[in-house]
Parts: sequence; structure tokens; C-alpha cells
Amino acid sequence: MSEIALTIIKVLFLALLWLFILSAVSVIRSDLFGKTVPAQDQPQPRQLEAPPPPPKKTRRTRGDPRVFTITQGQQTGESAELASGTVMIGRGADCQLILDDDYVSTRHARVVAGENGYYVEDLGSTNGTYVNGQRITAPTSITLQDTVRIGKTVLRLQP
Repeated sequence: MSEIALTIIKVLFLALLWLFILSAVSVIRSDLFGKTVPAQDQPQPRQLEAPPPPPKKTRRTRGDPRVFTITQGQQTGESAELASGTVMIGRGADCQLILDDDYVSTRHARVVAGENGYYVEDLGSTNGTYVNGQRITAPTSITLQDTVRIGKTVLRLQP
């Protein structure tokens, strides 16, 4: 084989090696820091059929839920008021109940006040939302007796 052919093969092999290294670094970088998504391309949370706003200035009965509380997990005791009618749960700064849990999505789930009580809805999270040990795929009614598990955190309605 001529010297020129051997040099060309060496240069091509070196270029291929660098291409592999750069693609590996790109994958590692996107795993560590995530990809930047333009605002118009970000998925919007699914909307429930416009639940009616909670009635104003009505008296709550003694057993009605008022807060959504963390009962098990790193942040046991933290809670979010249900007065606004919706509580967003996740790791994002725009959530009312921010969970410091590796298995929780930025916008993981939400609790919504409906006509017949409270509903929990998974917002397309990777690891899912569980009510009484069952993974939910649609808005699910919850009561004071039900437990909601998001990641390693267990939450519950409290009066």
C-alpha cells in the first residue's frame, strides 16, 4: 500500500474517532443539562373541562379538606392550601407544592376542586401518579381517606 493511501486512511480514522467523541460529549451534556426548548414548542398541560370556580364566601363544613399535605417523604408536614381551587405539584418554581424528589417531573400533577369534591390529575409525568397504589391515567376523585403517591412522596387531603 502506498504511503499516501495509508496517510489518508489514518486521517479518516482520526476524523471518525473525533466525530464519535463529540457525539458522546453531546449526549452526556444533554443528559446533564437538558435541552433548551423554545416557549412555543413546550407542551402545555392538558386542561380539564373548565371546573366551576369554588363558591365564594361559603361556610365550610367541619370535615371538608382545606390543605393537601405531605404525609411521607423528605418534606413530611409541608402543605398547600386548596382555597384557590387548584394546586400544582412538581419540581418547578411555578408549582404550589414543590417536591424535592428525583422521581417527580417539573409539572407532575395537579389537584383540582370540582363540583363533587377534589380530583387529582397526572400531567403526563414519566413516573406516574398513584392513588391508593393504583396508577392513574385520567382525573381521579380523591377523598380524605385516599393517599396520593408522587415519586417517593405520599400526600393526602387534610381538613
